[in-house]
Order: sequence, then structure tokens, then C-alpha cells
Amino acid sequence: MNKISLLNGIFKDSENKGKAYLLYLDADSLLAPCYEAIGLKPKKHRYGGWEEREISGHSLGHYLSALSYMYIATDDIKIKEKINYVIDELSYLQEVEKSGYVSGFKKDCFDKVFSKNFNVSRFDLGDSWVPWYSIHKIYAGLLDCYKLTNNEKALKILIKLSDWAKKGLDNLTEEEFDKMLYCEHGGMCEVFGELYEITNNKDYLNLAIRFIDKEIIYPLMNSRDELEEKHANTQIPKILGIAKLYDITKDMKYKNACEYFWNIVTNERSYSFGGNSIDEHFGKIGTEALGVTTAETCNTYNMLKLTEYLYKWNHDSKYMDYYEKALYNHILASQDPITGMKTYFVSTKPGHFKVYCSPDKSFWCCTGSGMENPGKYTRNIYYIDNNDIYVNLFISSTLELKAKNIKINQITDFPKEEKTKIIIKESNNESYTLKIRVPYWISSDIEVLLNHKEISFTKEKGYISVNKLWEKGDTLEIKLNMNLHIYNSREDENKVCFMYGPLVLAGAFGREEFPESDIVEDHLKLNNHKDIDIPIIVSEDHNLLNKVKKIENKDDLEFELSFSNESNDVVRLIPFYNLHHERYSLYFTKISKSN
Repeated sequence: MNKISLLNGIFKDSENKGKAYLLYLDADSLLAPCYEAIGLKPKKHRYGGWEEREISGHSLGHYLSALSYMYIATDDIKIKEKINYVIDELSYLQEVEKSGYVSGFKKDCFDKVFSKNFNVSRFDLGDSWVPWYSIHKIYAGLLDCYKLTNNEKALKILIKLSDWAKKGLDNLTEEEFDKMLYCEHGGMCEVFGELYEITNNKDYLNLAIRFIDKEIIYPLMNSRDELEEKHANTQIPKILGIAKLYDITKDMKYKNACEYFWNIVTNERSYSFGGNSIDEHFGKIGTEALGVTTAETCNTYNMLKLTEYLYKWNHDSKYMDYYEKALYNHILASQDPITGMKTYFVSTKPGHFKVYCSPDKSFWCCTGSGMENPGKYTRNIYYIDNNDIYVNLFISSTLELKAKNIKINQITDFPKEEKTKIIIKESNNESYTLKIRVPYWISSDIEVLLNHKEISFTKEKGYISVNKLWEKGDTLEIKLNMNLHIYNSREDENKVCFMYGPLVLAGAFGREEFPESDIVEDHLKLNNHKDIDIPIIVSEDHNLLNKVKKIENKDDLEFELSFSNESNDVVRLIPFYNLHHERYSLYFTKISKSN
């Protein structure tokens, strides 16, 4: 009954580009592995890259989720038609297979598991590459189709697939089940928890609980940090699972573990732009190693999902401060605005560049989660809690609460302009409270005008509250004075980033010694591409902000950084989401002149 739509601006542009890629993709090519998995001839050849490997089918699951989110964001009937086509095809394949199984690879690996005679390693189970991780994307895609577009056929397929899994997993003892969980298994705990909420079938709740990985979850329940050297994105979906279990059971040990994990990842293991991990793994507490293969995009996709859970439990603005930072500086920045292609890693190596997937021959994990991101930009702009409407993100958009006959427009060109305006377009002439987030980065007290007049307000947990009987035409203007500030590396005090409000500013270093193309099939292909030298900032007075000058009269945000008073070395600083197809630096090295 609640509808949020983007109006214009950088997120709307990115949404359009993401939708264009979804419409470009051929559903039959994505479905091809599912045909081949049960011995049928596909209608089209399968796509290349990871879709030619054992993980095939994961992209189809992401595609279903992406289509579902994009449909509720845009109401585009062409998107809905693609959803219905894929679901009809999966229903047909499931009927042919008969057991309830449907996926992009043969079920032989699962048969080995169900027979109790299986090998296991971190990324191999039953002689197959992360089969639960891969099939989880199908589960999640079917779940999103049902929840977001009310596709009943998707739910029927999901239930049959879940019953197939339960029947096989019932054969395993607790010890054997835990042995199986040693291999990456995606978000199976969360999926079965959500299916229990829909069906009230306790078999699915019990299965969700069985999918709790004791190795990673039990230490977190006791506030013990054992994440070092763990594969990062293997762990985050496990935390999403116990977050869902807290929603269901209200058992505080689940909630406490989620909050502890979120804190040690966002505060102790993340980069300036909100991403985490190096070489896909968590490092030591307090480290912030730079490199080409830092900040896998899937990790941030999942951390935003976890942040949603925590915010739902406790409407503290700190969660939306992180969400905003990661959304602008990693998620938005991960999609090429020209081609719509997605990044796997965000390199933090000074002078490196973004590397994007190809449209047909990559299909990395981050290609899949990257398909979903543009359809999810509307999430968390607003949050509704009884008679309170929280304004969390300053994004040009419309909120419709159809059951309450309320419609609100947020008009802004943030972050190009330092203000936003809330306009009441429809009202039920009842009182409710608008709660506006006061971000951590604001440079002075927030200013609020109601119908062009200053008003008093209360402030709590990072929000100002304005309660009144709202009438059609009422306007709330909020001034958001952004500050230029320094982010200091935890690991090296001489490594710094420049931020403007929530935005990480990237030094734009052009295309010197640039590769022929930064759109590649292999995400590791350009790891060792030739480097360039990046100047060091020489500080005379230790006030680095004196070296940064905002360039006025520009269509977009732009700054200039001077490296030394004694040289002409300067570089443009622009929002990281605006930097594509050239070299950049997020982190700069500084030294004092006395050194």
C-alpha cells in the first residue's frame, strides 16, 4: 500500500540505466543452464563467464530479484512480462524434473550430500562449486517475485523446491549438517525463515535454524570477534539469516550477534566509502590495507540489507549515516552510467581504475547483485512507523501512503545543492510526525522552515521531529550545510581521504597508460596493469583542508587539491560516483614539511 518513486537526479538516471540492462538481457539465455541441468535442450545458448561454470543459474536468481524490485520501482509492464515469462519457464522445468528441484546445475552434488557421502571444503561441496550459494539465488529470486509482485506461481515453485531440500536434508544428523555448512551456503537460513513467515509451516523455521553456522554465529553471540581471514561475503548472508530469526523469535542472542557484527565490520573493517574486505577476506581489527582487490561490491549489497534490519529494530540515525555513505560511494559508484556495467572490486590502490563486467560474458557474483541495486534505490528513503514518517535520504522522490491518503514529494538536487524540500501533495487532515535525519556530516545546526517561517522542533536519536495537522500545500524546507572534512585511515595516519558531506571525493588522474578497455570478461585481468605515480601531499601547517578549493559555477561538484605550495601539482576532486573510465585515487599520502 506504500509506494515510493524516484523523480529525477543521479539515482533516477542510474535506475534507468539499470532497467535498460535488465531489458537487454535474454531470459532464455539465462534459463539455458536450467534446461541443461535436467537434460533438456535450451531455447538459446547460455551466457558466458561464470554462467559457463558450476555456479551457473545464480545470475537467473539475481535477475528475478532485480526484475521484481525494478517493477515495483517503475511499474514498467515490460519488466512484469519478463518476470511472468521466467516464472512460467521455471514452473515447466520443475514439472518435467518431478522431484521439485530446479536450478542451473545438475543435482548430483546434492544427491551426494543427502546420501551422507560427500566431500566438503570452503568452496566445494559434493564435487561442485558452492551449490547452496548458487541455488540460494533461485530461492531468493522466487521469494522476491512472490513478495514484491504477488506472483503465486513463484511461491508454488519455491515451496516445491524447499520441500525437495527438506526431504533430502532430513537424512542428515546435526553433525553431518554442520559439516555441510563448512562450505559457503549463501542466505539459505534467511530464505527458509522468510518462507516460514509466509506459510507458517514450522518445517521451514526448523530448517532455517539448522542452517545457522555455529562456527561463525556462536562467537558473535558471545561478542567474540573471530572474523580475521574469513571470507567476507560468505559470512554476511549468515548474519542476515539470524537477523530474520530475531524477527521471528525475538530471541535477543540473534539481535545481539547482528549488532556486534555490524559494529565490528562498519567501524573496524570498512573503508572510507563503506565497502569492506581485501582479496574478499576480512583483515585484522584496525587494519585498512589498500590494494586493487578491495571492497567486493556484493559485500556492501549485503551490508545494506543488514543495516535495514538493524534500523527497523532501532531507528538510530547512525544506521542511515552508514547506509547513505555506502549507497552513494560504493553502490551508485559501482555502475557505469554509460554502459550500465557493474564492478566487482573497488580498488583503493592509488592511481588504479574501476573494472567493469561485460554485458554477455562475465556474470560475476557482483554482476548479479549489481543487477538488483538500481531497482532498490527507493528503499529506505523513507521509513513508516505507525504515525511517524522518517525522511532518511535526501533523494528526489514521491511517497504515497494510499491507505492513509497521504502523498509527499521530496524535491531536491542534493548533493549538488545543500537543501531539500518536503511538499505535502495530498493529506487526510490528520496529525502525524515528519522526522528528518540530521546527518553526522552537517557543518552547522540544521535549519528548518515551515511554509517559509522558522519553527522550533525536537531532536532525538539523530532526527528532528515536526508534528502538526498537515494540510495539502504545506512545505517543509531543510537546509543541509555540507562540510569538507578529512577521513583518516585506521592503519596509517598518513593516509587520508577527502569527503564533502557524505561523499568521498576521488582524485581524477586521467587515462595515462590506460588499458584498451576497462570492460572485461575476467575481473582479475587488469590487476597488474601498469601503475602511474601519484603525488604526495606536502603539508606546511597540518591543515590539509587549506589545500582543497571548491570550484564554483560548475554544473556538478568539483574541487581542486594542491599537493604542495612549492609546486604546480594539482588534481580535480570529484564525487566518486561521478568518476568512470579513468584513473583515480581515494586515499592520498601526506607528509609534513618538517619531515
